Amino acid sequence: MTFDLHQLDQFLLLGSVVTLVAILAVRVTAGAGLPSLLVYLFIGVALGEGGLGIHFNDAELAHALGFAALVLILAEGGVTTKWSEIRPLIRMGAALATLGVLVSVAVVAVGAHYLFGFSWQLAILLGAVCSPTDAAAVFSVLRVVPLPRRISGTLEAESGLNDAPTVVLVTLVASGAFAEESIWAVAAIITYELLAGTLIGIAVGYAGAWLMRRVALPAPGLYPLAILSLAIGSYAAGAAAHASGFAAVYVATLILGNSDLPHRGATRSFVEGIAWLAQIGLFVMLGLLLAPERISLSVVGLALAAGLLLTFVARPLSVMVSALVQPMKLPELTFISWAGLRGAVPIVLTTIPLAEGVDGAAKLFDVVFVMVVVYTLMTGPTLPITARWLGLTERDDRPELDVEAAPLERIAADLLQVRIGLGSKMHGVEVGELRLPRGASVALVIRNGETMVPERRTVLRRGDDLLVVTPRKLRVETDERLTEISRSGRLAQWLRSDPSGTD
Repeated sequence: MTFDLHQLDQFLLLGSVVTLVAILAVRVTAGAGLPSLLVYLFIGVALGEGGLGIHFNDAELAHALGFAALVLILAEGGVTTKWSEIRPLIRMGAALATLGVLVSVAVVAVGAHYLFGFSWQLAILLGAVCSPTDAAAVFSVLRVVPLPRRISGTLEAESGLNDAPTVVLVTLVASGAFAEESIWAVAAIITYELLAGTLIGIAVGYAGAWLMRRVALPAPGLYPLAILSLAIGSYAAGAAAHASGFAAVYVATLILGNSDLPHRGATRSFVEGIAWLAQIGLFVMLGLLLAPERISLSVVGLALAAGLLLTFVARPLSVMVSALVQPMKLPELTFISWAGLRGAVPIVLTTIPLAEGVDGAAKLFDVVFVMVVVYTLMTGPTLPITARWLGLTERDDRPELDVEAAPLERIAADLLQVRIGLGSKMHGVEVGELRLPRGASVALVIRNGETMVPERRTVLRRGDDLLVVTPRKLRVETDERLTEISRSGRLAQWLRSDPSGTD
């Protein structure tokens, strides 16, 4: 086999153009309230046989590449998720990812078998691949909606946890093991894979955090690479143990992302960039798999009917049943039900029956593809309106904090980057009135692109960026104090139980 350098040049040129177009599309879709995945999918369709004529129909390769991309996307979700924010909501998130998925699969499978005439295997596969929500799709839309953490945290926990059980279920059904084993045996297999994957993730996460804190690497850029290697290694370890690699990678990165590690800010940025690249490549590849000539009126009709069943029956019922584990208010449950966006995960999961050669797998892929596109277009732009109608939007008056922890041998300190938002009551407050914990101080104020070293009488303004240095042991207390001032203004100083702190 000869290596054609000219073809490599063409591939690199096409790849760079597609990537740049996809990156620019993020800006356009964010303003319209749409997930960028739709643009990426249509780029893939335009490059495929119905467009430029690129031929790609290798289901097994698509399956492997899709899983590799999901590992990177899940790793980004774990690293960027704040455990302190989802911990109070973990019961609801776990219930949606397990009990909710079970209810959704059952409702869609029964409807697909008796209403659409699907075989039981294909009906269960349709219910299983459509049940998990997609983190990339959900949060690309929710970024523009100021929601209470109780809601966004629940959606975040669900989207991070529900990939693992559905991947196990789809694999069992597609391989035929679901029909050969009893329901109890299948339940035991799923339980083992989830528990073993979780334990492997815990082991890799804590071991990796211990190692990263004790190894002084010569370059800051090596830390993100090490974290990403640990994430991929946790998936591989889980798969080798016949456990859920997706559960392992999410739990491992959740621990690593919430550990006191060097260069956490740089690591988050790097992993986020890798996840974006994985999403772009994943969705373009899935678009290439689609053959437009197969999209008939019957496929569109089935996709619309299945989407109606999923959106207005299965999803609300799964949310209501999950709320028995952790009750929430009706408006919150309504929004969570409507915000169950599907994205890459359902389409990737359809590559499993394609690779297994299941009868009707190509039709399943087409139906799921059309359903994801149509209902994402329908649901995504309406989320801000729905949140306002339900009275769930809240003013974003919290200081925006981004922490970069550098490995200093003699001191342990954090540098907080604080943005004073438009609704923040920190506007008009003097630096001396912040009354930060003793040892913490405002080191720099950036206003209109110019920097200044503040004095105690320096008045803060909307749009200012502050650099606050705090000993690491006082990080939480400093964070809480800044939040108090942002919400209550200078009067917050009289609400402190210990007014002895000074700036």
